[in-house]
Amino acid sequence: MRHERIAAAEPAETGGEQFVTGADLLAVRLAAAGATHAFGIPGGEVLALVDALERVGIRFELARHENAAGFMAEGLWHATGALPVLVTTLGPGVANAVNVVANAQQDRAPLIVVTGCVDQALAESYTHQVFDHQAVLRPLVKASFRAASGTEDLVVEKAVAIARRGRPGPVHIDLPISVAEARVAPRSPAVIPAAQPGIPRDLSFARGLIAEAKRPLVIAGLDLVDQGGAAALDRFLARTGAPLLTTYKAKGLVSEDDPRVIGAVGLSPKADAIVRPLIEAADLIVLAGYDPIEMRQGWRNPWPAGKPVIDIVAEAVQHGMHAATALLEGDVGATLTALAEAQPEQPAWIDGEPAMVRSRLRAAFAAPAEWGQHAIFETLRAVAPAGTVTTADSGAHRILLSQMWSCGGPRLLLQSSGLCTMGCALPLATGAALGSGRPTLCFVGDAGLEMVLGELATLRDLGLPVIVVALVDKALGLIALKQRQLGLPRAGVDIGETDFAAVARAMGGHGATIDDRETLIREAKAALARSGFTLLACRIDAGSYEGAF
Repeated sequence: MRHERIAAAEPAETGGEQFVTGADLLAVRLAAAGATHAFGIPGGEVLALVDALERVGIRFELARHENAAGFMAEGLWHATGALPVLVTTLGPGVANAVNVVANAQQDRAPLIVVTGCVDQALAESYTHQVFDHQAVLRPLVKASFRAASGTEDLVVEKAVAIARRGRPGPVHIDLPISVAEARVAPRSPAVIPAAQPGIPRDLSFARGLIAEAKRPLVIAGLDLVDQGGAAALDRFLARTGAPLLTTYKAKGLVSEDDPRVIGAVGLSPKADAIVRPLIEAADLIVLAGYDPIEMRQGWRNPWPAGKPVIDIVAEAVQHGMHAATALLEGDVGATLTALAEAQPEQPAWIDGEPAMVRSRLRAAFAAPAEWGQHAIFETLRAVAPAGTVTTADSGAHRILLSQMWSCGGPRLLLQSSGLCTMGCALPLATGAALGSGRPTLCFVGDAGLEMVLGELATLRDLGLPVIVVALVDKALGLIALKQRQLGLPRAGVDIGETDFAAVARAMGGHGATIDDRETLIREAKAALARSGFTLLACRIDAGSYEGAF
């Protein structure tokens, strides 16, 4: 969703002349581009910008760490489409943000990163907290700009256009103090029109492949989510009779209750082994916005050489992960629609193999009767209302959750599946809850939660009823599992048990420690009716991840 609200800074007067600040010009263009909130931790170098943002209606939200602030901006973007904006002060503020900027690059989020900096002349002789922000961030962003007097609004226009073009990604703006605070005359900026992705001119070869296929298979990914192509995907499946696999971030493009949806793939060797016969049996694979950055190494060259593959992408990248017979770049949904319109509805897979694979995949991840992570996910999936937004932190629990958690629509299971960073789920849930107003669940391991405990205070201050579900196994479960598989001695993976329920209460929320289904059901239902945040510390055995996915 692109927001068209354009806020305007009120010009001040000096000696009969009107003026605004450079920060005002920048803020007005961010608002025009759809920013509703900015997240960060202010410092003296960005105070003029924070003031300008607030005056044009962009609410500045205080986080406890810049990394978390960036994930809050991303969560809000997923929920509302609002332009995600991260504001940091110079030096340590920028350094703290490096991880979330890398995540925006790998997880395709159009994060606008505005950093305060000292003027270049001062930087030549003043060294306290000063380093080259652009040199640090350039390897991680699509572009980096240093605003100068007279370019404040222009750099925003360029940054937003680049961030949204093709596959979304982060863009950096370094804003010197003197530029932000300078008084300038109001002006009408040159607006850079947004590039509209198109449809490849010649689709005849791809149409021929589809017409000949008797066993087509679609694998849908992140590009289709970003471009809002769910309806086009549904029409394509109806016309071709193809079953659907999705990446983890593409879950819900078609409701996972739909029998055409086989399931999700990405990081689970167990799931890969179940769906591989379907991939091998397919006589055509259509990659619909599939971005292999989400996939484990087992998805390098995952289909036999010579198999017809149509790869439809928002932006062609020479990644080397797989080969394709036809590469189509542009609007993925519109391209699917154009391909489907030329095809009569036709039966496919008359042997019923997709349905059998779908059943095997669900049976493989069914919850056993005993208490554990399977039971937690199954119980909360049953209790959570339709439309609940769920976030998952990185770790063993995320892989299992992504296989078990059924999504009725896109962007209902948010996670870091490109960078796969820990400490993302809580701030993602914060931003999503702030924007959506929907029930919001956050699944996080105990180690991941300890990385971002301060953001519970952000939940408290914002009054958001997020339900944080901590999987307490006193270990880095996924790393411990890999150590066992490699025959290595256990080292560096064990942590003590924190009383998370007490921490939650101390930080203004409700907390409970849980060891069984009945208590979980009771506490989850109470949490859904509560106005503040809830932390449910669910104790599990780390060893139970063995063979789970």
